[in-house]
Amino acid sequence: MAASNSGSTKSNPKKANLLDPHSIKHLLDESVTEIVTSRGYKEDVRMSNIRLFMGTIIIIVALVAQFYPKKFPENKEFLIGCIVLYAALNGLLQLIIHTKEKNAILFTYPLEGSFNSTGLVISSKLPRFSDMYTLTVASADPKSISAKKPVQLTKSVTKWFTQDGILVEGLFWKDMDKLIDDYCGDSRKNK
Repeated sequence: MAASNSGSTKSNPKKANLLDPHSIKHLLDESVTEIVTSRGYKEDVRMSNIRLFMGTIIIIVALVAQFYPKKFPENKEFLIGCIVLYAALNGLLQLIIHTKEKNAILFTYPLEGSFNSTGLVISSKLPRFSDMYTLTVASADPKSISAKKPVQLTKSVTKWFTQDGILVEGLFWKDMDKLIDDYCGDSRKNK
């Protein structure tokens, strides 16, 4: 995979608008996902599926309320019920996003063949008006006996981009690989 990356880097470099922090964060987050999955971790999309399912139910509730066959004065109680259900489901969805996902960009399953029973959660932050990008690698199940201590990397995005906004993938991959190695090697250091 690394060999194909270097070939694609020369012909199609990853470029971000350096004046747009969302563009920078999006490009780095995509690269993180690429790096982690190239190391053998499989993406766990269950949380995304739950969000999509709940969003679909919310949309269905809104559509039923909109196209209910009776006119307004007759369907007043039904509309109130739909509005309450809509608000409750939206509140539940926001609670799930706030408590479970936080700043997560990737959830993974444990590596195949490993004795670890928990996957990874990769989180990132790029505060507004800041060039400091923070990556965190933690256990997907922090209460698990095989959960390890989270590790973090905070570095200026200027270290990974050229003046033209092209990502220097080799430097970013090196830093990300070291971060994952620090997380995975944590248990070996303590024993």
